[in-house]
Amino acid sequence: MKTNVAVFFGGRSVEHEISVISALQAISAFNQEKYNIIPIYISKQGRWYTGDNLLNIRNYRDMNSLVANAEEVYMRPEYGDLNLYRVNTKGGIFSKKDPVVAELHVAIPVLHGTNGEDGVFEGLLETIGIPFAGCNTLSSANGMDKITMKMILRESGVPVVDYVWFTDKEWSRKRDELIEKIETKIGYPVIVKPANLGSSVGIGKAGDRQSLIEKVDNACRFSQRVIVEHMLEKMKEINCSVLGDCDDYQPSVCEEPISKGDFLSYDEKYRGGNEGMAASEKRIPADLPKETSDRVQHLACETFRVLSCHGVSRVDVMIDEKDGQIYVNEINTIPGSLSYYLWEATGIKFADLMDKLVQLALKRKREVERKTFSYDRNIFALGGGGKGGVKGAKGSKF
Repeated sequence: MKTNVAVFFGGRSVEHEISVISALQAISAFNQEKYNIIPIYISKQGRWYTGDNLLNIRNYRDMNSLVANAEEVYMRPEYGDLNLYRVNTKGGIFSKKDPVVAELHVAIPVLHGTNGEDGVFEGLLETIGIPFAGCNTLSSANGMDKITMKMILRESGVPVVDYVWFTDKEWSRKRDELIEKIETKIGYPVIVKPANLGSSVGIGKAGDRQSLIEKVDNACRFSQRVIVEHMLEKMKEINCSVLGDCDDYQPSVCEEPISKGDFLSYDEKYRGGNEGMAASEKRIPADLPKETSDRVQHLACETFRVLSCHGVSRVDVMIDEKDGQIYVNEINTIPGSLSYYLWEATGIKFADLMDKLVQLALKRKREVERKTFSYDRNIFALGGGGKGGVKGAKGSKF
């Protein structure tokens, strides 16, 4: 019997199209003899669809036609109900259309950015109780939010550059005070980032006060929280993927992305069209001394561990070429193209990577089920419920 694997992609995110590319790459890599793949596309409006037409990237040129020729579906937020249901079960008086499309055995979220990589979608999967590969709600949220992530890493002894963070409302209310804090604590140049987006969306360099204001105003268009970081003037970016769970993990070889500017832009990452991150210019393996490569891999694994990650992630680090110091920049808990090109360079085929993700999902489900979440006893049935009943429940009617 084949395992039914649901691959979720798309979503209400500015990284919607990148998610489509990554998911179709992953779907094509699965061993079709072992797995029955069910694509579940989430539109920019948040509606779910499935169907074979979702597997052809050319169909995404016309979104209206795409969803019109797909089956709209949903899942019930009921623990243990792993069925995928049709929205439209009407087919006339003689219709015997089954409301259930399939029972899902495993979910693989390939949702980049907000409402998918930030813990929102993972919370839904945990509520339903379906085994899924990737970070859980907490680690997804911590990994996605650049501010929280850096706080945790710094507390855990993982090096990060100096930063200042604030909300969009604080920026409107006390702009001058925040500018002074940035100039005093960090100094120019700086990198301005929305706190919870990936793919370099909304990121900008500022070398003076006027450009700082412009870049922060732009970042506030995308996020309620903004982080301003010290920018290394002579910097080399290195990426390393990590696979496993927080107790058993391994690093990939390192890569050096090739950027024409101060940082890798959205266009540079995805200008390769349907090849996603795999098509951007890079050097694999990165040209590094062994001790430097080992240090990068160690920091990538430490980042994965302290954030309690799961599945496959990519950790981006920065090397200050002035003094050789290495800083963790960020983690991508659902990386573009699932970093399959790094694992192939490490010796793990894409099909084997997807097989590993399915096995990790099932393993975590078994481990979670061993934990105690509730007691069988009903406390309302104990002690009579009179004066010794629930404290603080005055005025409640039982």
